[in-house]
Formats: sequence, C-alpha cells, structure tokens
Amino acid sequence: MSNEHRPRRLIRIREVCDRVGLSKSTIYDRIGRGDFPKPVPLGTIVAWVEAEIDRWIEERIADRDERAAGAPREPSPVKSG
Repeated sequence: MSNEHRPRRLIRIREVCDRVGLSKSTIYDRIGRGDFPKPVPLGTIVAWVEAEIDRWIEERIADRDERAAGAPREPSPVKSG
C-alpha cells in the first residue's frame, strides 16, 4: 500500500529506535546534524511522522544499492512534512 493512501501516524522514540536500529542518543545526534527527521512536539512529549521514518529508511537502502552499483550519490537532505 502506498504511503499516500495511509492515514498519517505518529510514532514514539521506542518504535523509531526499533525500526532504524539506532539508539536514542544516536537519533538525537543525527537530528542535530540534520541527518534524521525531526520529531513533532506534542506537549511534554515528541513523536515522529511514520512516513518520514519510512522514507529515511528507504533512502538509506537506495544509498546502499547505488554504492554497490558503483554510482556514488550524496545522501538526500531530510525533508519534514
């Protein structure tokens, strides 16, 4: 199913860590460098847009595949929204 037809869903840090295989501190470090989607503030907590995390994962896979094919590519900047 395409992401365009799914309702937007927010996920918490534990699920983000499970999905991407990174620690909480590494995720926040990458956010600070602009290499990971920013969270959405929800009062005293934050959550991430599921589709943005899915897109980040897909971009990492595409980067790997392009490097394996010998076509170097700069990583895409993270886009929120």
